Amino acid sequence: MDTAADFTKVLNRQLEKHGREQVSYEQVRQTVSDGARALVRLGYGIDESDPAFNAYLQELLDAYSEQIGQTEASLFSGIEHMLQDIAASQFQWGIVTNKPSRFTTPLLENFPLLSASAVVVCADHLSRSKPDPEGLMLACQTLGCEADQCIYIGDHLRDVEAGKNAGMMTVAVSWGYFPPGTRLEDWQADLIVSSPQEISDYVFGKRHV
Repeated sequence: MDTAADFTKVLNRQLEKHGREQVSYEQVRQTVSDGARALVRLGYGIDESDPAFNAYLQELLDAYSEQIGQTEASLFSGIEHMLQDIAASQFQWGIVTNKPSRFTTPLLENFPLLSASAVVVCADHLSRSKPDPEGLMLACQTLGCEADQCIYIGDHLRDVEAGKNAGMMTVAVSWGYFPPGTRLEDWQADLIVSSPQEISDYVFGKRHV
């Protein structure tokens, strides 16, 4: 899911309130997968040692929570068709995210297609975040399957690391949020894809990838 538009809007609204310079959509896209703390560092040029950091962070999170009700997020192109292929083949699929359920649950409610998810594991369900495999193993336990029966798909190095740590096949996608100079080959995922259709083709054997 592409959530960069929401985060760009709420961060720039906050920066304007505090008399700070605006950031671009591209800057947010390159940062957002590292979390809200990274966005505060981007917007304010400070780190966690700054006395104001936590206040800015909480303000950003509260603003994002309000934004979800009128979200501008969207599914990446091709995701809808991939999920339809999965449903037609009666495969189970789920979501394991470092995003807390406070944000994940209402965001997913805006996308009826995602209601077919068999499991959703959020940061607050766990004691350790990715790349630790705890979330992936909890998803397996919930679904009643083994890790080596699963494929984990992500757009961040920690996703690939988490999948490998869990013993899953890993797929890195090239349409996610990356800083300049990122080389997906360096992540050593089992498969790199440039579209959701390539995932469908690989899993369901429509053509060789």
